[in-house]
Amino acid sequence: MDTNILLESGTNELEILEFAVGNNHYGINVAKVREILPYKLPTPVPNTHPCVEGIFMPRGEIITIVNLAKSLGMDLPSVEGQDMYIITNFNKLNVGFHVQRVLGIQRLFWTQISKPDATISGSGEGVATGIVKFDDRLLVILDFEKIIADISPETGLRVSQLETIGARDRINYPILIAEDSQLLEKMIVDSLNKAGYVNVIKTENGQEAWDTLCEIKASGNILDKVRLVVTDIEMPQMDGHRLTKLIKTDNELKQLPVIIFSSLINAESQKKGESVGADFQLTKPEIGQLVDAIDRLIIKSENESAE
Repeated sequence: MDTNILLESGTNELEILEFAVGNNHYGINVAKVREILPYKLPTPVPNTHPCVEGIFMPRGEIITIVNLAKSLGMDLPSVEGQDMYIITNFNKLNVGFHVQRVLGIQRLFWTQISKPDATISGSGEGVATGIVKFDDRLLVILDFEKIIADISPETGLRVSQLETIGARDRINYPILIAEDSQLLEKMIVDSLNKAGYVNVIKTENGQEAWDTLCEIKASGNILDKVRLVVTDIEMPQMDGHRLTKLIKTDNELKQLPVIIFSSLINAESQKKGESVGADFQLTKPEIGQLVDAIDRLIIKSENESAE
């Protein structure tokens, strides 16, 4: 989706597509949006999840349609001529979401986005990843990855990939994780522990990760306490591209390898990641590839230290 607005890499900015479901306002990162199409009655498919309305075939391509109102616990009538499809692409999937109205694009800084408190996203089960307060309304940014994973669990982290690794010795290299989803953070940490990486520092967003790195840097040799950073892209307060840029432009921290692990790895975000100095960029379901990338970067770091 071309919004004709160029967002530079590492500036901590994003564009949110604002839309309505019922009387409530929600948002999705424009980077996940492929196109917006008018609602047409989809073709039902037997024995699908209750939130799946059916399939839609724009230009001959089959797109699964999710009724977002049902996913959010609402029962709303469909109105041709008013309702819209938001066609998305993330985690290597193309999915359409049925919404009531599309309202426009908001350009924001991640610092304007607050993380929902535990009453909204307790135990990592909520579908809100951020909240933006405007003068006249609240806009809730939804966790579309979780919505899809609840409908089709096999689209989540592919932890089964780790079964091929087998038993491994404990590896004490400290790895810092920046991930705002409590559920995904736990899955990533558990997966790394299973792969032998037991020394994991957890942070909830890029700002917290950056503050942690600055504290560690001030206390002494950074490589004694952090050897590698794994970061998501979409996070309140500071995104992963901004975090990576800060690390790679700091004289002491730039030696740290950074892996961007996100559902938003596409051609555009790949260029942004390269421009801010990311060492690897991997799409979020591929947890086996993440472990492999960590192995390779740590072996490379060891070899460079031995020279």
